[in-house]
Amino acid sequence: MNVGISNFRTPQSILFGRGAFEKIGEEATCRGKNALIVSDKVMERLGYVNKCVDRLAVHGVRTKVYLGVDSEPTDHHVAEALELIKQEKCDLLISLGGGSCIDTAKAVSVLAANGGRINDYAGAWGKFAIKPPIPHIAVPTTAGTGSEATDVTVITIVSTDVKLMVKQPAFMPTAAIVDPLLTISSPKHITAATGVDALSHAVEAYLSKKANPMSDTLALSAMKHIAANLYQAYNDGENLVAREAMSLGALQAGMAFSNASVCLVHGMSRPIGALFHVPHGYSNAMLLPAVLEFSKNHCVDRLADLGRFFAPDKRELSNEALAYFAVESVKGLCDVLNIPNLKGWGIDRGKFAASISKMAQDALDSGSPANNPIEPTKHEIEDLYRICYDYDFSVKKHAY
Repeated sequence: MNVGISNFRTPQSILFGRGAFEKIGEEATCRGKNALIVSDKVMERLGYVNKCVDRLAVHGVRTKVYLGVDSEPTDHHVAEALELIKQEKCDLLISLGGGSCIDTAKAVSVLAANGGRINDYAGAWGKFAIKPPIPHIAVPTTAGTGSEATDVTVITIVSTDVKLMVKQPAFMPTAAIVDPLLTISSPKHITAATGVDALSHAVEAYLSKKANPMSDTLALSAMKHIAANLYQAYNDGENLVAREAMSLGALQAGMAFSNASVCLVHGMSRPIGALFHVPHGYSNAMLLPAVLEFSKNHCVDRLADLGRFFAPDKRELSNEALAYFAVESVKGLCDVLNIPNLKGWGIDRGKFAASISKMAQDALDSGSPANNPIEPTKHEIEDLYRICYDYDFSVKKHAY
């Protein structure tokens, strides 16, 4: 762990708790008067978009709505929303939905103020946002990505099938409103995928070579909340205690990985999403157990901490045994949450095999694998992709 100086970033304001969404008008009115809501058709159908419009109107905030985002944000979504914010001269962005809506709004907030395309801001030599972004209030409706509290946006460039991760302070939302009541509408499969996504954020932040004392505190708390409550939230979507714990865990995991970085799982998952259109939460879940098995011997003590959260009654076990138990518990959790492997998702074996070399190189180019406890070679990443295609999540006995 790096115990040197660390710069810890979060939104200026975080409203957390049941009913926090009711405060959207009050939070918005001090940020702007003409808002663009970035959301999707599902949020509109659930009534969340109209509720947001109504709450803003009560406080004198005018609104325009963009509903073009779907399961994975692309540069096309960004361009469409950017054109709308310019046409309507909006001075405030509100993202309402999952990570795709939030990531799209992050890109728009920066580009509207600084110009260019999202591609221009990627990489070590990318453009740096100088002008303050358009104020952005992020309202997540899933307990997963933690994007409401990160300075990262992930956008797929359609022309190249590359999932671009861009990280700069300007992409951090101005404010986050995290209301667990909004997650009750999440169906079981979304609860499962986003929940394992949040777990992967917490675990990778804790295992990252860039981890620091602040990120560790949040990552440990997030792992504890998620390990104890994800299956309960999945099994009983009306369980408000579990939903609230998952929302808190996802938020904490987002803050943790934004300040400590992610590792090999995320490096490998982005190419799968870009080439085969697998939602980010699922692609992380499909990879997490196998990557933990690959990394285990190089992070035994830290994986043992995860094992203790899955089995608080097994503290007498050695760290080696607890690390093994942690990996098996993650496998078992994915199994009972009905996470499919890549074959089960329906990805053609031949097309997947033909893409492995490109995916491995794209993963390395992202920089995330370099943060892993053991940095993999391209050949090792290729082997992991092959393992994950047919991966068996089953274990002899589940703890759930």
